[in-house]
Amino acid sequence: MIKRLSSVSLLALSISTIAIASENHDDSMTRYRVFIGDHATPQVTALDLDNPDKRWTFNTAGQSKLYSVSNNGLIVAVQSDNDQVNFIQSGFHFHDHGAHTDIEINDPVALKKVLQGPRPFHLVEHDDLVSINFDKGGYADVLDGHELTEGHIEVTRVQQNHAHHGFVTPWGDNWLSSIASNEAEEGHAPPRIGLKAIKTDGTPAGDLQTCTGLHGEAFSGAYLTVGCKEGVLAAKAGKNGTEYKMLPYPADFPKGETTGTLLGSKSFQIFLGNYGKKSLAIIDPTEAPYMQLVELPFRRVDFILDPVKLQNAYVLTENGQIHRINLLSGEIEKSTRVTAPYSMDGHWNDPRPRLAMAGDNIVITDPNAGLIRLINAKDFSESKTINIEGIPYNIAVAGGSGISH
Repeated sequence: MIKRLSSVSLLALSISTIAIASENHDDSMTRYRVFIGDHATPQVTALDLDNPDKRWTFNTAGQSKLYSVSNNGLIVAVQSDNDQVNFIQSGFHFHDHGAHTDIEINDPVALKKVLQGPRPFHLVEHDDLVSINFDKGGYADVLDGHELTEGHIEVTRVQQNHAHHGFVTPWGDNWLSSIASNEAEEGHAPPRIGLKAIKTDGTPAGDLQTCTGLHGEAFSGAYLTVGCKEGVLAAKAGKNGTEYKMLPYPADFPKGETTGTLLGSKSFQIFLGNYGKKSLAIIDPTEAPYMQLVELPFRRVDFILDPVKLQNAYVLTENGQIHRINLLSGEIEKSTRVTAPYSMDGHWNDPRPRLAMAGDNIVITDPNAGLIRLINAKDFSESKTINIEGIPYNIAVAGGSGISH
């Protein structure tokens, strides 16, 4: 059963996210900066949504998957096909003073130092540590988020049992790592078989928890969840060590599908994952039946959670429609066409739209049109379009609200 937020919780969370945009010095302001990775050209373009004609361009080694980490202070550009990771200071600095937050905005700056290694892929952020898995290296490099925002790159390397497509995340005094089989077909990475606590040198610090075909991970509240063939594996720290629970896919879910992408809310304990290509699963690890199915009219292109309107999630389907899903009811509340259709047939990395949130707007890359589209999250009207040279593809947003002194 998916638990509803109490009115007190909703009120407190709403108050914490209210901000008034203003141009006046020493007053509240809300600003967002968008970072766009091109599909073909090795570069990242940054622009401010309130002044999109002012732009910054950062060269990379190849196509980048972009992540906003460290409280929007840093953009990480992971280039899996080019064995490199770049870091860009977003230019946003937030200083919490309890009763209010100060905001300081500067130009974005690329760090000179980069990480290089065999096929970087999954990035996980937890406890202000940023972990990047190197799929063909058999390790993950872990970096301190605060140090990164200050321009310092210091790496802790966590060894895995085999090189594989997986992840590592901090877990108390140890690490949780995906585990690969000791057997593999020639020419293929070994299959993922589960999750295990390990020490930095890779030696076991706990028992293997079975999770066949492990893929996708997210944190929300007290839980980490990962997608498996058997269901969704949930882990949380307990009094006597880590507590694991396999959340089986409900009997009424379509057979033969799994969850492989997970998003976790930062504001209340809930997860949203894919279930196959045409459905989503709302997941509450605390109470059976644990999952609620949301069936989509067409195959999913991309989906995100709304960090401000906490009950909302948005998914773009291949017919070009954006859909708002109520995470508390499991209902699709509104659907509107926002792009031309993008077929999900073809290569998984063909240029297709990607979604991000910037306050009250859903930001969508539209590669075939060469545009960034801003869609009002309330009524799905188009707020603005921004022309982008090349093929805008992956996207990350930095920014927020605060007092400018």
